Amino acid sequence: MTLAPPAPAPARTRAPAARPRRRGRAAPYLFVLPALLLFAAFKLYPIGWSFAMSLHRTVAGVDTYVGADNYTRMLDDPLMWTALRNTGVILAVQVPLMLALATALAVALNSTLLHGRSLFRLGFFLPMVTGLVAYGIVFSVLLNKDYGLVNWLLGQLGIGPVPWLTDGLWARISLGLALTWHYTGYNAVLLLARLQTIPHELYDAAAVDGAGAFAAFRHVTLPGLRPALLLTTVLSTIGTLQLFDEPYVLTGGGPDNATLTIGVYLYRNAFTYFDFGYASALAYALTVLIGLLGLLQFRLLGEKP
Repeated sequence: MTLAPPAPAPARTRAPAARPRRRGRAAPYLFVLPALLLFAAFKLYPIGWSFAMSLHRTVAGVDTYVGADNYTRMLDDPLMWTALRNTGVILAVQVPLMLALATALAVALNSTLLHGRSLFRLGFFLPMVTGLVAYGIVFSVLLNKDYGLVNWLLGQLGIGPVPWLTDGLWARISLGLALTWHYTGYNAVLLLARLQTIPHELYDAAAVDGAGAFAAFRHVTLPGLRPALLLTTVLSTIGTLQLFDEPYVLTGGGPDNATLTIGVYLYRNAFTYFDFGYASALAYALTVLIGLLGLLQFRLLGEKP
């Protein structure tokens, strides 16, 4: 009796690979979508619309397309050049002095010889928490020529009243003092954070080589602070070119346009003269200027390859 060969086992069918769920792929975009919509509505749309406005001029309540006329108009606008010059003076004088003071303050706050360092750090940073308009009003009261506290103290020393806010030169000085008071502590904290990352072994090696305090500061501290100095320089430059609150509250851009900045002049054109096209052109010119200065600072102060 012959046995029949066993029947072959049925071939196993391979299950199709599971396709990735499209819903899972779309989930990250759904989470990001609200932020993108808000960014488009409150950032991209105003930026695009302001550029369109810069190509128009409102005449008798009607927007007329004028092309690049608003941009060429700036070249012959003496007030624009006055505002640019005033802003450049603040950028060239007040910002370096403030950053030098912030660097010295950061070194002092990092010293182990100083007791209560946390309290001092908080005290120097607190001005940054004060609102721009609020501290501008406080300085306008303190520096008032007739009843200000500063002139009263000077009077006790036999010094006559100083026209802090009514003379062109003193108005610029007053504005510089207010800006320095408000932003020095903030920049000092940024520099201090970087200063604390410099290895102490570098100072020990410098001391072994016979370097004194000044040499160690020059060859160890300053190179170590270079990234933070670049950051504070760029931020201070951007803030100075956009300067509006302090000159507007303290002097209104006066006296005789002595403290007129680009930000104040832009505001006047937009909300005093209702020349929104020219104000938009000023805003875009300011944006280009900030970008060019930022690139220049990165080339000069950035890390060399």
